[in-house]
Amino acid sequence: MTQYVYAGAAPFSGGSDTTQPGGLFRLAVGSNEWQPLRQGFPDQSEVRAIAIHPHNPQIVYAGAQDGPYRSQDGGNHWERLNFPEKDLVVWSILFHPKNPQIMYLGTAPTAIYRSDNGGESWKRLPIIDPVGLVRMGFPCRIIRLAIDPTNPDELYAGLEVGGVIRSLDGGETWNDCTKELIKFTQQEHLQSQLISDTNREGVMDSHALVVSAARPGTVFLATRMGLFCSTDRGESWKEMGIWQQSPLAYARDIQVAPDNPNTLYAALSDAAMGRNGSIYRSQDLGQTWKRFDHGLTVRSTMMTVSPSPRDPQTVFGATRKGQVFGTQDGGTTWAECSLPAARQDVYALACG
Repeated sequence: MTQYVYAGAAPFSGGSDTTQPGGLFRLAVGSNEWQPLRQGFPDQSEVRAIAIHPHNPQIVYAGAQDGPYRSQDGGNHWERLNFPEKDLVVWSILFHPKNPQIMYLGTAPTAIYRSDNGGESWKRLPIIDPVGLVRMGFPCRIIRLAIDPTNPDELYAGLEVGGVIRSLDGGETWNDCTKELIKFTQQEHLQSQLISDTNREGVMDSHALVVSAARPGTVFLATRMGLFCSTDRGESWKEMGIWQQSPLAYARDIQVAPDNPNTLYAALSDAAMGRNGSIYRSQDLGQTWKRFDHGLTVRSTMMTVSPSPRDPQTVFGATRKGQVFGTQDGGTTWAECSLPAARQDVYALACG
C-alpha cells in the first residue's frame, strides 16, 4: 500500500493577506509531486487539522473552516461530516488511543466536541475558560488536543492564547492548568507582549502538547516561549530550558515517536514569522535535544513535524512558507518537496 503525507495550508490567522489560498494536498512518500485533493473537499479551503486513522491509513480526517471532513479511500474522495456547527473552524482532531471510533475535535472560537461513532455525530463538551486566557486580535482556539495513552480518560487541551485545560473523565468536566504556568511570567526572559494588554501572552501562547506512555501523567507543552512540562497532570510546570541547547526556542509542535515513547520531536524556530527553523529530537524524554534535520536550508518558521506510525524511519516536517521535507532513513538523508506556489502557512501535516 502506498504511504502518503497529507499537508493542509491556510491563511495566517490575523494576517493582512486574506487572498492567500489554502488547500489540502497529498504526497506519495518517495515522490516529488503534490496532488491537490478536491473531490468533495472545498477548493482552497483553510485546512488546520489532519488526522489519519491509527488502524486504517485509508481513512483520513481533515478540519476546515466549515467543519470536519472524512475520506475513506486515502484522500481521493471526501465528505463533510454531520457536524452541528458551520461557523466554527476546526483546529485539532484526536483519536482515543484504545478505541478510534471515539474522537475529539477542537475549534475556534473555543469548543471541544466528542464523537463516539467515528464522526457520524458529535456532542459538545462543557469546557471552561482558563484564568490565563488572553484576548488577542483573533478568536482563541483549541489548537491541540492530547490524551494519556495509558489512561484515556485523561485529556488535555492547549489554547492559543490561553494555556492548558484538563479533563480526567473523558471530557465530561474540565480543570484549569494555567495558574502555575502564569507564574513563569515573573521571569523577564519569559515575558512577551505583542498584541494584547499583558506580558503573560507568550507563555499562554500554547501551540502543541503531548503525553508519552513512557511517563504517564507528564504533559509536554510547546509555546511561543519554549518548551515546558508538567509531571503531575498540569498541577505544576517547569521550564525545559530548550534555549540552553538550541539557538531556536519558539516552539510550534511537539510529538512522541510512535515506535519509542522516550523519543520526542519538536519544531523549533526563531520567531512566529521567522527566517529559520529546525526539527529537534530528544531520545531521553526531553532531557537533552539535538538538531535532527540537516543538509537543508529552512527558510521560515518550522510549523509542524510528523513521524510516521507505520515506518519509524520516516519523519516529515513543514514550514510556514510551504517548505516540506522528510527523511526515510531515520535522519541520515533528507529530501525537500515544497507545496505548490503560493501555498503557505502549513498548519497541518500527517504522515501515514
